[in-house]
Amino acid sequence: MEQRQLGQHGPMVSAIGLGCMSLSYGYGPAADKTQAIHLIRRAYELGVTFFDTAEAYGPFANEELLGEALAPFRQKVVIASKFGFAEGDVAKGLDSRPENIRAVADAALKRLKTDCIDLFYQHRVDPNVPIEEVAGTVRNLIDQGKVKHFGLSEAGISTIRRAHAILPVSALQSEYSLWWREPEQSLLPALEELGIGFVPFSPLGKGFLTGAIDESTQFAENDFRNVVPRFSEDSRKVNHVLVDLLGDIAQEKQVTRAQIALAWLLAQKPWIVPIPGTTKLHRLEENLAAATVVLSEKDVQQIANALAQVKIQGDRYPAALQERVGN
Repeated sequence: MEQRQLGQHGPMVSAIGLGCMSLSYGYGPAADKTQAIHLIRRAYELGVTFFDTAEAYGPFANEELLGEALAPFRQKVVIASKFGFAEGDVAKGLDSRPENIRAVADAALKRLKTDCIDLFYQHRVDPNVPIEEVAGTVRNLIDQGKVKHFGLSEAGISTIRRAHAILPVSALQSEYSLWWREPEQSLLPALEELGIGFVPFSPLGKGFLTGAIDESTQFAENDFRNVVPRFSEDSRKVNHVLVDLLGDIAQEKQVTRAQIALAWLLAQKPWIVPIPGTTKLHRLEENLAAATVVLSEKDVQQIANALAQVKIQGDRYPAALQERVGN
C-alpha cells in the first residue's frame, strides 16, 4: 500500500490506517477477542501499518487487544493512542493534568506491550489545563523515549497553533467525510500552513456512507449512534439522498460506496490518512482496496458538484459532546 507522511514532523504510515475503537467500544458489544486479533493481523497482511487506539476505548481493553495482536510485528507498525479523560472514562470528564498524562503513558506502554508510543494524542482539549503545559509534558515523554510524536484530536486552530509553538504537532485527528466537510473551511488550510498531518476518523460517516444503514436500522442498546442527532430516524431518511448519490458514482466507477468515500478523502491532500474501523473482515478488505481507487480531478469535481445539491440534516454530536470539540 502507498505510504504517506503525517505532516512535516510525523511518521510514515500506510495511506489508510485502521481505527480500532469499534472492536471494543462505542458500537454495540465488543468483538470476540480471537476474531478481533485475526482482523488486526489481517489488516497488517494487507498493508496497514497505522493502528489507532485509546485508553478510553473500553476503557483499556482496546489497548490490551492491540498490544497482543501487534506483538509479532510491533517494530513494523505505527501505534497511535490517546490521553485526556479521568481514569480513562469518558463519562468522568477531562483530565490532561501533567501527572495524569505521565500515568496514562506508563500504563499504555504496558497494555500495548511496547517501550514507546509512536503517536500520542490529547483526546480532547482540557480547558482547565493550558495547552502549553500539555505540550511540554509530552515533550518530556519524548525526551524520555516513551513517545515519538505528539498529536491533537478535535482541537481548534488557536489551540493547535499554541501547542505547535511549544512542540511540533505531527497530526490532528478529527471527523471528516463526504457528509462532514467543515474541516475544509479553515482547518485544512491551517494544517497545510503548519505542516501538520490530518487523520480523519469516521471517514465513512459511522457506517452511513456504506449504504448498509437506513431509517429502519436498529442499533444495539449501547451503540453511540443512538444519541447522535444525525442518526435519528428522520435524519437518516433525509440523508439517504447522499447514499443514493454515492451509489450512482460508485456504480459508474465499478467500486463500492465506501471505496468512493475513502478514495475521495485520499484525493484531497497527500498528508490525509483516514482510519476507517470495522469488525468485519469483508468490510476491512473492501475499505483497504480503496487505496487503489484513483479519482481524477474531473471525478473529484463531479462529486463536488453533486454534493452541492445535498443538504445534510442533523448535528454530528449531541450538545454535551459538541462542547468538547473545536476548542
